Amino acid sequence: MKNTEHKKEKEFIPALGYNFLTGLYDTTIRLTMPEKKFRNLLIQKLDPQPDESILEFGFGTGANLVLAAQKSPRSHFHGLDIDPKVRELASSKLKKKNLHLDLQLYEGSVFPYEDHTFDKVYSCLVFHQLDDQAKLESLKEIHRALKPGGKLIIGDWGKAKNRWMRIAFYTVQLLDGFKTTTANVKGLLPDYIREAGFSGVQETGFINTRIGSFCYYEGTKN
Repeated sequence: MKNTEHKKEKEFIPALGYNFLTGLYDTTIRLTMPEKKFRNLLIQKLDPQPDESILEFGFGTGANLVLAAQKSPRSHFHGLDIDPKVRELASSKLKKKNLHLDLQLYEGSVFPYEDHTFDKVYSCLVFHQLDDQAKLESLKEIHRALKPGGKLIIGDWGKAKNRWMRIAFYTVQLLDGFKTTTANVKGLLPDYIREAGFSGVQETGFINTRIGSFCYYEGTKN
């Protein structure tokens, strides 16, 4: 058991890059980003509908799930993450809001869901923490788990919209690593989404923050 947990620990980058900083994640987001604006816009683009089955890939501390479930209480929300520490934080947050949602952990490769399970999958600030191979593998798993016609919505760091955004983004790269963040800042995430099998892939908007350009991407499973 110890060996398995040690292996799992080395397979992912914790929130803010280090385990001991995870508890400061929500505070850091509030200080460095227009949190209300970027989260509300994410849920607006998700547009959850009654009876839809929706997965958040990388639910983190649960902030997006709270917003989504409050906006559409008749939707069926699920969360998937690799980090047991953030699941504890998310579970506590959801409990305080009297929300009881399915939060699953996985080992970092195959999702614990059958093919064609979800109407929509969304993700926020996750893909910049994955190396190139993990980006593509995760997108392929999302594609598999989506129903035909299902929609993917991603909010994450993208190509810097000006010189100052590029300079600011070095802060993120120093924390999360250049290996995982370079593809994002080069604007390559849409290419990975297409390679995973999605059609109609496009950047649908962006918000410039204190630490980089936060972009929104969408794609559809045919």
